[in-house]
Amino acid sequence: MYRFLINIFIIFFIGSIHGQKQDHEYFLDLFNSTNLEVHESALKHIETNWSESFEILAIESLYFLNQPLSTLKLFNILSKKSGKQYGYDFNKWYQYVWNKKPAYTDDYYEFKAALHKSIDSRFHTYFLNRKNLSTIRLDEVRWGGVIQDGIPPLRNPKMISANNANYLDDNDIVFGISINGDIRAYPKRILAWHEMFTDTVGGIPVAGVYCTLCGTVILYKTEKDGIKYQLGTSGFLYRSNKLMYDQKTQSLWNTLWGKPVIGPLIGKGIELEYLSVVTTTWGAWKKLHPNTTVLSLQTGHDRDYGEGIAYQDYFATDKLMFSIPKKDKRLKNKQEILAIRLPSETDENIAISSKFLKKNSIYTGEINNKNFTVFTDKSGAHRTYFTLTTQFISYDKQSTATDQNGNIWTLYENRLENNTTKEVLRRLPTHNAFWFGYKAAFPDTKLIK
Repeated sequence: MYRFLINIFIIFFIGSIHGQKQDHEYFLDLFNSTNLEVHESALKHIETNWSESFEILAIESLYFLNQPLSTLKLFNILSKKSGKQYGYDFNKWYQYVWNKKPAYTDDYYEFKAALHKSIDSRFHTYFLNRKNLSTIRLDEVRWGGVIQDGIPPLRNPKMISANNANYLDDNDIVFGISINGDIRAYPKRILAWHEMFTDTVGGIPVAGVYCTLCGTVILYKTEKDGIKYQLGTSGFLYRSNKLMYDQKTQSLWNTLWGKPVIGPLIGKGIELEYLSVVTTTWGAWKKLHPNTTVLSLQTGHDRDYGEGIAYQDYFATDKLMFSIPKKDKRLKNKQEILAIRLPSETDENIAISSKFLKKNSIYTGEINNKNFTVFTDKSGAHRTYFTLTTQFISYDKQSTATDQNGNIWTLYENRLENNTTKEVLRRLPTHNAFWFGYKAAFPDTKLIK
């Protein structure tokens, strides 16, 4: 009897120190123990104390749970309480949750940290104690199937001359950049395996980030206010959009926004400047820039860098690998658009269908009361310039255009120049993207098609 009272006192004393067991810990019991009695006790608590905040805990637990009996019972509880019968279609479960107001509690951050820690210990840092350091819905952050930098970025990759790039055919897709006269091409067939490169180009530290799922390559200056951010691939997604991380703070960054969205860098006004990326063919880029350098096949990694090999099945259909809250059916999911925005000046945002631009090789529009003109060449590449009051009436779909007064202008990667007066019109940074991913990131974007 005496020993029994002592045990009761110890249990009460420990409970008073650590507090009552939290609801999310019952979900974690399904992973922390192989004892079916522990599972039964956890499932009983979950069912008896069910609240709407349990839905995302159950969905994420089921995504990883590898105990058939407990999985079946948890699915039954989730289906009964939610009234939904989606089975193992996790994309539908996520869409169901995302199209309601967020119901998760602060403990969800602890749960998410603990759940993913077993995959990669660094994932723990992304979420733990960050409930007040987030600008996006945490339940929309999904694991993408790899560890941190599991898709290895290319750090200061080897570049070779155009003449030595014998592995490329003229029709191969490349992403072209030009910074301070340093002109480079990054073949899609290589970059799709790595999804990021970091380097110093034209004296500027940059990161070229390729979100293969949303069809976007964005080139960011990685130095802001004197701080150089060492970016990498986090392993997580937000609305099917790759989330980056920075090495120092392990904050998560939205690729399309160029901003930290979870972590210590929140609220510091950080937004990286982005530069133009031209999606074109190797033949067209090389013709315009015979002195360009291009990625070498010697990346330090063993991959099949054949054209169209990486993400072959994904690019072949309009189906998504990871769901988004809502689809906008005005264009097909993976139809390409050109993104026009000036984030440092306005929230105004324009997406122009690439198909439309191919039919209209000269297109003039306006953003933030500034006129711009998009020129689309024979390869389908888009180049955009602030054109003020100048109107263009013809374009050879290569490198020269004629204005309303008959003046000939030459298109350069950083400017549009009048051949006679030497007047210069500035380049407007742009990039391509799949429609579904861009619309998910910028719900208020204006579509031109």
